[in-house]
Amino acid sequence: MVKASNEVRLKRRTLLTKILGQTWIWIFLILMYVPILVLIASSFTATEVIGQWTGFSFNLFFGGTIGEDKYYVGLFRDAEIGIALGNTIILAVLSALIATVLGTIGAIGAFYSKKRWRGVIENTTQIPVVNAEIVIALSLTVLFVFAGNYLFAGTNIFSFWTLLIGHIVLALPFVYLSVKPKLQQMDPALYEAALDLGCSSRQALFKATIPEIMPGVASGFLLSITLSLDDFIVTAFTRGAGLLSGDKTIETLSTLVQAKIKKGPIPPGMRALTTMIFLFVLLVVIGITVYRNLSEKRGKRRRGREY
Repeated sequence: MVKASNEVRLKRRTLLTKILGQTWIWIFLILMYVPILVLIASSFTATEVIGQWTGFSFNLFFGGTIGEDKYYVGLFRDAEIGIALGNTIILAVLSALIATVLGTIGAIGAFYSKKRWRGVIENTTQIPVVNAEIVIALSLTVLFVFAGNYLFAGTNIFSFWTLLIGHIVLALPFVYLSVKPKLQQMDPALYEAALDLGCSSRQALFKATIPEIMPGVASGFLLSITLSLDDFIVTAFTRGAGLLSGDKTIETLSTLVQAKIKKGPIPPGMRALTTMIFLFVLLVVIGITVYRNLSEKRGKRRRGREY
């Protein structure tokens, strides 16, 4: 009887734990996705005020302009949004590529360094991650102003290049932290084995080390793009003229949305654009997940045939 009572009590406790766990998961998902769903729904109705619903219409896809009827097709005719989107994509891709290369090199260098120097590098790299973004933005601004006044004879050096440097600085520590675990999981004898088999140091790096840490490199690259796409503070402090904006101050999606909100409600074109970005990211995530699952299945089949 005592054993049966304990089993019933254990089952009840397990069931209660599952219910509480699933409840917390659903609360988290609701808090995270309901605002996005509200924004998506508001992009399908022709109203200036979010929260007002005037009805869904397929005309939102097939007619009108941004300034008049707030339709999706008009999004591609809006030059201001097109320039901001182009600037954002160019900046995100370039900064992510450079940050990924530098972060990967730094992680590999730190991994093969002496323990003392490795600790110094790791602690130094973690400071920008836990630091407030406003501190990074202000620090970069002071640096660029100092360089313009004392190194370039009072020239205003704020441009695309200062903005690019700011985004690289923002993303670099995250690339390092993405690559570092893969290096720690890697067999430390792999690099030495490649050297013993006749590879040069460069060949061993690219044929033995890099393939093993490539998932971490890819994660760091995607994380860098994400950080650049939605950054506002560093962009606002370090931007200047250049890119598709020409002689005007560079506008990205984040700065453009902030400028529009200061004048009134979120423009319908912006609501449509954010909906398309969300759907694109969702498709990319689904595609990556499907690819990984298929790769794992092929790997299991290959290992099964080998055995």
